Amino acid sequence: METIQPVILCGGRGKRLWPMSRGQFPKQFLALTNERETLLQQTIQRTAFLNQPSIMVCNRAHRFIVAEQCRSIGYQPGNIILEPFCRNTAPAVAIAAL
Repeated sequence: METIQPVILCGGRGKRLWPMSRGQFPKQFLALTNERETLLQQTIQRTAFLNQPSIMVCNRAHRFIVAEQCRSIGYQPGNIILEPFCRNTAPAVAIAAL
């Protein structure tokens, strides 16, 4: 039986919800719809039923934020892959697939 490997893209430039989100702290790291959990943490919770640790793809500037948000909800990701620079969705998916 094949398993599904969840991939969570955690990148972003922080422009869409400015001034709440910024380049160093984009919207996925904010608690917008829930007072306790950020958008990233809610996404992690939605993958829990797979019983498979997620591959997280983020840029170098966000690596500690991603790790801290995982730690604060008791989640251990499979891997955190760092993009050398932001190039949108397709390259982030490709690097996770490799």
